[in-house]
Amino acid sequence: MAGLSLKCGDCGALLRSVEEAQEHAELTSHSNFSESTEAVLNLICTACGKPCRSKTESDLHTKRTGHTEFTDKTLEAAKPISLEAPKVAAESEDGGDASASKSEEMVVPEVNKSILEELEAMGFPTARATRALYYSGNASLEAAVNWVVEHENDPEIDQMPLVPKDTKVEAPKPALTPEQLKAKQQELRERARKKKEEEEKLAEREREKERIRIGKELLEAKRIEELNERKRILALRKAEKEEEKRAREKIRQKLEEDKAERRRRLGLPAEDPSTAKPPAPVVEEKKLSLPVRPASKAEQMRECLRSLKSNHKEDDVKVKRAFQTLLTYVGNVVKNPDEEKFRKIRLSNQTFQDRVGALRGGIEFLELCGFEKIEGDEFLFLPRDKVDRAVLNSAGSELDSAIKNPFFGVL
Repeated sequence: MAGLSLKCGDCGALLRSVEEAQEHAELTSHSNFSESTEAVLNLICTACGKPCRSKTESDLHTKRTGHTEFTDKTLEAAKPISLEAPKVAAESEDGGDASASKSEEMVVPEVNKSILEELEAMGFPTARATRALYYSGNASLEAAVNWVVEHENDPEIDQMPLVPKDTKVEAPKPALTPEQLKAKQQELRERARKKKEEEEKLAEREREKERIRIGKELLEAKRIEELNERKRILALRKAEKEEEKRAREKIRQKLEEDKAERRRRLGLPAEDPSTAKPPAPVVEEKKLSLPVRPASKAEQMRECLRSLKSNHKEDDVKVKRAFQTLLTYVGNVVKNPDEEKFRKIRLSNQTFQDRVGALRGGIEFLELCGFEKIEGDEFLFLPRDKVDRAVLNSAGSELDSAIKNPFFGVL
């Protein structure tokens, strides 16, 4: 028996022709079609002439319009399906046959163009918007949107509806009172608003998750970079210590060689290391009894800089920057002793705190140069009459040595 329809194997929809199957495939991306002996249901509403292709569609039509009587013309419309691509039919010589063919021609129903454009502007596909307008009676934008919301899970929601060419779409008789219709519209708007809010919240959560993930990745990358930098600094310090140790050993060997050479020139025998005399205890007592000379200003500055480097030995870059900043302060005062702006430093200044103030020993070094805390410890100030070029030059020399000598504070 010849097939009466094409059945979609993906959604189960029955289609009258190859052309309808092609349109269905374009709208739904379904591609599994097979020939079926089951005829496409064709229920015609006796009140308005609207065709319904399924029992569900006729029930919805009854619910919306109140029309309950339908004529089953399935067998009349059923005919063997042709699996060939549709061709333009030649004009029939028989006027009666042409009239019958024309009456059975299926076309896209005429709908309100302005409402259709509004639905498309809201993001609905043309096929879905046309189907919503047609099955809602072409009444209003709210009715069409309401139909889409209620039938969004229908398998044929995105299939372009087809009706007999002479079928007219009439607006259904209102089944709801104006108050009920207004309440329904308000409910629809509220539902759409809530749905939009939920989508926005979900999108915001996804963005927050992405920000957290990126933040964690950046922190991990920074941690690895800092760890590698610490390892590099430790390796560099170890290499410097080994180099210093080898340099000391070379110096000691050179001194021993010079000493042996002097003894050889004087005709003295080589010194036996086992016969070297230990230091006499009396000499030690005399040394201990000698008066201790007070440390000079330069020695105090040198010790202050050593302490600063020792307290922050894990960050050579920060220590070197502090030394350079202190040298800049001292140099500005020496070059412009009469300019108060070079002799006054605000302790709360962020740049000063980052470079000098936050490092233990930085402010003490400036106090050794003559600076004093004034105005409730808010400023460091060097009075004009206390500017001592000798002290400042000595401070500059100590800072220059600390910057250029790689073994400063190590020996």
